[in-house]
Amino acid sequence: MVSVILKSFPSHAVFGEENGWRCVEKSADYVWVLDPIDGTKSFITGKPLFGTLISLLHKGKPVIGIIDQPILRERWVGVDGQKTTLNGQEISVRPCNVLAQAYLYTTSPHLFAGEDEDAFIRVRDKVKVPLYGCDCYAYALLASGFVDLVVESGLKPYDFLSLVPVIEGAGGSITDWKGNKLHWAVSEESRPESFNVVASGDARVHKQALDALQWH
Repeated sequence: MVSVILKSFPSHAVFGEENGWRCVEKSADYVWVLDPIDGTKSFITGKPLFGTLISLLHKGKPVIGIIDQPILRERWVGVDGQKTTLNGQEISVRPCNVLAQAYLYTTSPHLFAGEDEDAFIRVRDKVKVPLYGCDCYAYALLASGFVDLVVESGLKPYDFLSLVPVIEGAGGSITDWKGNKLHWAVSEESRPESFNVVASGDARVHKQALDALQWH
């Protein structure tokens, strides 16, 4: 992917999970952020819910996002200002007006600790059904209208930036636990920091989840 991008867009930069910054310059307006295998444990144990994540940032804002699941041959594409598609067909989130009716996903409850765990439990105890597993595929399910909420902590930028255009283009919301928009002002000097992320199909559930997280 790196060689194709740099050959096609020589003025762009690439930041990959494996090899970091790739660009002749120390900064760039357009940066591709790549995660070749999101969900490594799923991949090595034969669970076909891992994915390849590709995002394009313009001055730190995600403007293109791709979630690709090669085993199931499913590809979600989000472009800023356009409707999200799954294999070329437009998709949308589903309505859910109260947290008590929400289906919640997170990769694993064991990935939370300390205050993060306390905050997650406050949300988990208010939803209808908590579910586990899926990694990036949970966000794809949310964009497709199958689940209502995803809550995770400790994500790196390459774990979530591609999800932003996909979810927003399907009509959903994705922010940090304080409700702030997700972006990353990346350069050669950048080191991936950790983010706590919440995504919802319905803005009403998103607000209720933020209220339950009580992250200040």
